[in-house]
Amino acid sequence: MNTRVLTGITTTGTPHLGNYVGAIRPAIVASREPGVDAFFFMADYHALIKSGDAARIERSRLEIAATWLAAGLDPEKATFYRQSDIPEIPELTWFLTCITSKGMLNRAHAYKAAVDRNAETGEDADAGITAGLYMYPVLMAADILAFDANQVPVGRDQIQHIEMARDIAQRFNHLHGGEFFVLPQVQIDEQVATLPGLDGRKMSKSYDNTIPLFAGGKKALRDTIMRIVTDSRAPGEPKDADGSALFTLFRAFATEPETAAYRQALEEGMGWGEAKQVLYERIETDVAPMRERYEALMADPAGIEAILLRGAAKARAIATPKLAALREALGLRSSAAPGASSATKKVAGVGKMPRFASFRDAEGKFRFRLLSAEGEQLLLSMAFADPKAAGALQKRIGSLGATDALLQMNELGMTLDVDGETVAESPDYADASARDEALRRLREALGQLAAKA
Repeated sequence: MNTRVLTGITTTGTPHLGNYVGAIRPAIVASREPGVDAFFFMADYHALIKSGDAARIERSRLEIAATWLAAGLDPEKATFYRQSDIPEIPELTWFLTCITSKGMLNRAHAYKAAVDRNAETGEDADAGITAGLYMYPVLMAADILAFDANQVPVGRDQIQHIEMARDIAQRFNHLHGGEFFVLPQVQIDEQVATLPGLDGRKMSKSYDNTIPLFAGGKKALRDTIMRIVTDSRAPGEPKDADGSALFTLFRAFATEPETAAYRQALEEGMGWGEAKQVLYERIETDVAPMRERYEALMADPAGIEAILLRGAAKARAIATPKLAALREALGLRSSAAPGASSATKKVAGVGKMPRFASFRDAEGKFRFRLLSAEGEQLLLSMAFADPKAAGALQKRIGSLGATDALLQMNELGMTLDVDGETVAESPDYADASARDEALRRLREALGQLAAKA
């Protein structure tokens, strides 16, 4: 059984070396581990809480997507999407809002810190505090619970938000009498590197001491490294490697033998100017090929858009049926036709099962339909010259189940992918609401077939 790991990336600002070493690189490495089902999303709804600059958010979404892809994120293996492309997330946020206690939100660290700052300056307790900041933990809970994430890697300052998500999920499960949500676990990586910035403090945009990852190209990278603050020891004087920001930065990119050689050179008196040049060359060795990929991606925003929309379709194939089940639990179920209740539809199908219907098309090729228990066409297969190939695919689809079937949604319909190829498609529906309801019925049918197999 795979472990689903979900990581959010706030879309404000431009990524720097600290972001790469502390978050991007380790997350991508972890996503390649066997048994990991990795979800990465750009938290552009969260960005609205922190920034009202529309151009900055739009630019940051593009830069951050390009950065993660250039750094090696594989969108075919991981699910990579924008938060704002998943309409189920704000809907789930409202469902969760309606059961979340105000007392819990009053204790959220970010809200309390803002209130404390107002008290220190003699302002009204809630001056300048938006409902968005106050409700941030509920939106974060929806991000996690919509996809039944098992683990959420966060810094220690975010542990409280995962604990809140667990509490909210447990309350919903209790109130509605079912295991609607997986309870997420905090994942803390004690080995995550914290890089120093130009002034020796933690590299951070808030300190304005960052070293760019891609912005400005190799010239900007070198120029910034040359501005790192060092002590007054002259060339020839031994340097304290462990107390040097240059050594910490070098070690984050170098092999053990390279690190040992750099330490020795510092302790033997290498000048700071030469040390900075060596540091630049070592970092540039790793960054240059990524920068080349980054620049190609930034030159093709339509290509990035296509990747993100495919990721959103993969994500929505999970979130849409999840929300349909929650609507049922909340009494918000939809009907296929006026007066036709969910219970009535179930009765009509008692004793019947979804089934495959094979046929030869006008060109003499072999195809099949997946029909619901009521006879509704849910999927139409691609055409096959060999009837055995069509039969093998029927058997494969029948064993997938609702969870493992990779359903990609388009504007009015959906497709089924197997082994990276589209093998069947649904009819086009009247609108997105009808399509989403059809997706629920299709997943139900796939689940019934797999249970029978």
